[in-house]
Amino acid sequence: MRVDIQGLERDPMLRGRVGRLVGAALETIKAAPVRARVTFFDDDGPKGGLALRCAVDLRVPYRPPIHIEHVAATPRLAFDGVMAALERQLERYRERARENRRHPKKYFVAKRLLMDGTNADPAPKRVRRRKVAS
Repeated sequence: MRVDIQGLERDPMLRGRVGRLVGAALETIKAAPVRARVTFFDDDGPKGGLALRCAVDLRVPYRPPIHIEHVAATPRLAFDGVMAALERQLERYRERARENRRHPKKYFVAKRLLMDGTNADPAPKRVRRRKVAS
């Protein structure tokens, strides 16, 4: 998997943190993401205020792309907001996958129910008797 980080050329500490945390969060997905792009940019330029935006674009096979954005006063706060939203999104994917795996086939369930009933109280076997012509 490749993590592209754009807009953090002057902050190597945050750049390392971004790569480490995004990589760790994406390890939990069963289908490996093809590409993750983290972009930082300033909406207002040098004016100041809540204008630093962090955006994450994530491409996962067989699923629609994930796009998350967060705006904050500093790049680190913006990234923390994006990571919280990304973890919630990935948790939803894990829950959905877990629910889809928990639906066993009907014959498997029927067999389990029959086995549980025979082990608890063995029923006497019915013997078929031939009818005698009179």
